[in-house]
Amino acid sequence: MSLLGALAISWRLLQPGIEYATPQNLHVVRIDPARVKLTVALASEHGATPRTAAEWCRNSNLAVAINLGMYQTDHISNVGYLRHGKHLNNPRWNDYQSVLALGPGAKWIDLDQGKAQLDRYDVVVQNLRLISGKRRNVWAKNDRQWSEAAIAIDSKGRLLFLFSRAPYSMRDFNDLLLRLPLDIAGAMHVEGGPEASLSIHTGGVDLDLAGSVETGFWDDSNRKQWPIPNILGVVRAK
Repeated sequence: MSLLGALAISWRLLQPGIEYATPQNLHVVRIDPARVKLTVALASEHGATPRTAAEWCRNSNLAVAINLGMYQTDHISNVGYLRHGKHLNNPRWNDYQSVLALGPGAKWIDLDQGKAQLDRYDVVVQNLRLISGKRRNVWAKNDRQWSEAAIAIDSKGRLLFLFSRAPYSMRDFNDLLLRLPLDIAGAMHVEGGPEASLSIHTGGVDLDLAGSVETGFWDDSNRKQWPIPNILGVVRAK
């Protein structure tokens, strides 16, 4: 089999605007923002406590949900800037270089290439960059590994929710993403280790995926999703 054939991806349509595939044991949900309603659920906005991705799906009528980003020691605030409408979960920008802006559509911003006008977007979130908008792997070689949840965008403006329970160094994880025919035009880290989560409940797929391994923090023993304060999701089709 050729390398191209080995890396080919077979997509399963879950509902209009949502496709699912599992290349190289990686879970990938591809989402067309023009055909679905994307939303965030933030514990800080709803006066709620952190919930698992599965619980966020049930309580917020979501078909798919993934971490929106790493959170601070208050277990509520995103590590980077995060705004939903007028609600500021975290008003402070840090030195992370990737921003995803949603509603209308989806826009990727590399902050080292200059800030864009973000006021017109409903959701703006800043996270640790994995792959730049120029398809460059920005991580140096490192022995640290973890289960990974990531959000990416392709050249057509479709979002990719990415999850691997198997641990990777981020250099190797990024190389895998760039080898696969996913057309990635930018990717951000949204969580690692046991907090990494992806839930899918649509089109006959019912999965609540949980990470585990994180070098120096957790082994492969975790089997359940951990409560998380902020998620990005797709509203369930009627």
